Amino acid sequence: MGILRLVARTMGRISTFRSYQFVLLLAAALAVVAFYYFGSEKQNFSSTTKRIKQTQASHNTNRNDADLTVDTRLSHTAGSEEQGGESEGFRSKRGDGEAANQRYHALMMFTKVDKSRSLQDKFRVAMLSMVKHGQFLEGEVLVFHFVSDQASQELGERMLQEFLLDATFKYEVLFHDVVALTQKLFPIVEAMQKHFSAGSGAYYSDAIFFLSVAMHQIMPESLTRIVQLDLDLKYRTNIRDLFQEFDRFPPGAVIGIAREMQPVYRHTFWQYRKENPRTRVGEPPPDGLPGFNSGVMLLDLGAMRASALYNQLLKPSNVAKLADQYRFRGHLGDQDFFTMIGMEHPELFYSLACGWNRQLCTWWRDHGYGDVFQLYYRCDGPVYIYHGNCNSPIPDD
Repeated sequence: MGILRLVARTMGRISTFRSYQFVLLLAAALAVVAFYYFGSEKQNFSSTTKRIKQTQASHNTNRNDADLTVDTRLSHTAGSEEQGGESEGFRSKRGDGEAANQRYHALMMFTKVDKSRSLQDKFRVAMLSMVKHGQFLEGEVLVFHFVSDQASQELGERMLQEFLLDATFKYEVLFHDVVALTQKLFPIVEAMQKHFSAGSGAYYSDAIFFLSVAMHQIMPESLTRIVQLDLDLKYRTNIRDLFQEFDRFPPGAVIGIAREMQPVYRHTFWQYRKENPRTRVGEPPPDGLPGFNSGVMLLDLGAMRASALYNQLLKPSNVAKLADQYRFRGHLGDQDFFTMIGMEHPELFYSLACGWNRQLCTWWRDHGYGDVFQLYYRCDGPVYIYHGNCNSPIPDD
């Protein structure tokens, strides 16, 4: 019996020791799990797309960023659930999960890019140069808006993973469905398309080229400022500096835009100029009215909404009246519309320095206007953005 009690006591001690060991091992395992779970959560910098509800939850914590708040209703509308899905955005590791950020909005048309190697190359140049020079303050976010079809969006998301890899600033990316935007835009701009479209007859699909004209009516009111940019640009300075031009708008101005740097409108207004030989319409700078180029535009959506004059000019009867008055028939969409109303109401526009949209196209020099071409093409001062319009090569840095 003594031997049995000794054995039992020994086995009990072993059991107690093993239980103690097990508790220690379990505690150590839990500590490791906790370390990796909680310690890595702050470093979870996934670049996969975030659902719109996540975006809205973060933005709802910031109601003081009224001027430049990204509006989730815009994303929802542009994505259009009826069209087969919401618009989504992905963020950089530097922009993920942060609230109370001031947002700067930039929009680019991104349709049919999947079918064009040329557009893909231009997009590469634009984004890499923007990232190279882009610098924003702590607490600021650059929000990219791309108006796109589904195939181009899928390509764009893959390309942006590479192009934004070295960005030193916080950013967000949102894709908006071109079909959903066109549905909203068409009733507003249908009447003006016959005056400023190429005449293909595909008026419905052409409506998207007038997005800037009526953006203030189809975007939510919380989105008050946005810059619209062509894909064929190369940035030579910090894109943030372009947004500072909004602060230079004089009273009454609703759009910031650079002049056209070819005699395009000297040609387009030929009949009006013939009937009015002393007109400034179509004449070169500094005293003439050469028209506008829409490759770089600052749209003060808040001012556009508030301007009774601008909204009156959108009415079909007033569009037709001005087109008849100036004998105007264009094919460049929003650029033609802005040029035409700018002849009558220049106070609606803030003139961007030519260096913010240094156009490189020389087509009109070789098509009948070589004698006056340099009067339009000349651009004094620093170049901030090159615009390789009409497939013109852009200088290397």
